[in-house]
Amino acid sequence: MHTRKTHKTTKTPQEITQTMTPIFTTVGIVGAGAMGRGIAQIAAQSGSAVRLFDMQTEASKAAQASIFSQWDKLLEKGRLDIDQVNAYKSRLTCAGSITELADCQLIVEAIVERLDVKVSLFSDLENLVSTSTVLATNTSSLSVTAIAAKLKRPAQFAGFHFFNPVPLMKVVEVIAGLKTSASVCADLALFAKQMGHTAVHAQDTPGFIVNHAGRGYGTEALRIVSEGVTDFATIDRILKDQIGFRLGPFELMDLTALDVSHPVMESVYHQYFEEPRYRPSVITAQRLAGGLLGKKVGEGFYRYDNGVQQVSPEPPVPQVDEMPPVWVSPRAARRSELLQLLKNLGADIETCASPSPLALTLVAPLGFDITTVAVVERLDPARTIGIDMMMDDASTKRRVLATNPATRPDIRNAAHALFARDGKAVSVIRDSGGFVSQRVVATIVNIAADICQQGICTPADLETAVTLGLGYPKGPLAMGNLYGPTNILEVLFNMQTVYGDPRYRPSPWLRRRGAIGLSLLHEEE
Repeated sequence: MHTRKTHKTTKTPQEITQTMTPIFTTVGIVGAGAMGRGIAQIAAQSGSAVRLFDMQTEASKAAQASIFSQWDKLLEKGRLDIDQVNAYKSRLTCAGSITELADCQLIVEAIVERLDVKVSLFSDLENLVSTSTVLATNTSSLSVTAIAAKLKRPAQFAGFHFFNPVPLMKVVEVIAGLKTSASVCADLALFAKQMGHTAVHAQDTPGFIVNHAGRGYGTEALRIVSEGVTDFATIDRILKDQIGFRLGPFELMDLTALDVSHPVMESVYHQYFEEPRYRPSVITAQRLAGGLLGKKVGEGFYRYDNGVQQVSPEPPVPQVDEMPPVWVSPRAARRSELLQLLKNLGADIETCASPSPLALTLVAPLGFDITTVAVVERLDPARTIGIDMMMDDASTKRRVLATNPATRPDIRNAAHALFARDGKAVSVIRDSGGFVSQRVVATIVNIAADICQQGICTPADLETAVTLGLGYPKGPLAMGNLYGPTNILEVLFNMQTVYGDPRYRPSPWLRRRGAIGLSLLHEEE
């Protein structure tokens, strides 16, 4: 083991906060699983004396050893010095019984997600600790108010929801129950800052902020698959290359595992009394029952060999001997940009009022499917194909085309070959209202807008929580601003027409801001 000291001339903001006296000098952690040990680690690093308790004594000792090992590794890498490591280790002890937590100023619970078990634990703790002690739950899915309902001092109880792995996921949700004191939430937020995390404040609602805002990404992708539009890998490629997500929805579900993600889908859906926006999918229910949980078992939406994802190659670009002329619908979204793109690709563009009998006919709808557009515009569906132009083509790594049930194979191949001429990746999918990116982005933005409408959190806290907690390329409201609130609104209205599903009804927050061209981040006075 290396024992050298690292000499730093400046301190990071996190190091500065960690040199302050922590607002909670003695902290108890109940539960020595992944979440409990992560919270214990960062609390000890912040300067608090931490007592880690688990009903299984060996579990708390194993957790302590694991945390010590993490600090030793950071020492070897030169990211900590020996004095820091010794100080951290001296602050983290194991409690042999729950009574050893009696003088803690804060106790954070990170045990099984069962309401009855948590209620029982906090009732015992409340009879043990001082009247000024703050009790907090790390629950991700249960009601903070419901847990506090049996307590004598609900004002001293709050949600303190971290994300796994705790030391790396730098956001924590502070959740007020109906009777939680505002000063308790303020103290927890300050303690989060002292631990190097960013606190966001949420009302006590199903999924809080992050798990609520994340409902649109996976569930809409699952709906696209269930319609037979395209496969798992293509959806992942599209959303990564067009929008900039680091992981596609099916890669993400494989990473989190369906035995975690599907119950969350069901929980939020049922807690919101079957709100259509959060409707789960039979696909994940079936795959969960079949044991295809994801990467941890070697097979999910993808197969994993020694932990490495196995992905089938994309279909090759078709060889086309003779390229037909191209006609672009006057109603196409971003028509001028599409015409310029076609010129850059060397297409033979028809400029007459209607397409010739030989033309490849291009439409670029927002929210509508290609079939509907062909019928409304009286175009020959056999020669009609759609392209998603909601995004700026220059900023994306992939173009997405959509056929309709009557599109001829030669037209499909010609369009694919044409749009791949400059080497950019092209995906061709079956007909879908809103292609892939439009409908997924619109669903994400719409749910986020409704979170603001319900007053669950501020727009700023929503953006922070989602970017830090979910790793989206932008916060959902900023994403809506990027693609245009009016465009997002049009996508939702048209998808509701295509599918007749109240899932796509726009939030009032989005409708009003989209109608008057106001930023989705604008907060009313």
